[in-house]
Amino acid sequence: MASKRDSLKSAVALTYTQTDAAPRVVAKGRGIIAEQIIVRAKEHGVYVHESPELVSLLMQVDLDQRIPPQLYVAVAELLAWIYRLENGTGAAAPLAALPLPITNQSKQR
Repeated sequence: MASKRDSLKSAVALTYTQTDAAPRVVAKGRGIIAEQIIVRAKEHGVYVHESPELVSLLMQVDLDQRIPPQLYVAVAELLAWIYRLENGTGAAAPLAALPLPITNQSKQR
């Protein structure tokens, strides 16, 4: 049986710039905090991606810390996919500032 904590909506926000060695976790939370992360992201036109598996791994990363090397490929593929989605299918993703909230159990897309 899942615990109440496991059933709460979770969200993690990442950022990545050219000067960063790897994407960093800039916000994370469960329940009301997760909902506010998602609302704020949408208010600022930031794409919100639903990935329960990835968010559970990213929730383990401390705030303002880089993601671990084990997640580089998954996050890089997601950032590249979002870039192509926003800029056309043939576009290559540049190393630019890309904020990204990732959520599980998102009610809105």
